[in-house]
Amino acid sequence: MTNSIAIVLALVIAGAMLVDLYAYGADHMIYLGKKLFELIEWVAFWR
Repeated sequence: MTNSIAIVLALVIAGAMLVDLYAYGADHMIYLGKKLFELIEWVAFWR
């Protein structure tokens, strides 16, 4: 992956998150963040 592709991908993801936060608020983003941390801990257990 080149740097330009990574930058564009990061901007697209950040833009999608901003639109989502504007449309629906931050409550479900906090929930998804907590679930992401649980997933990371679970995957680290199996490592």
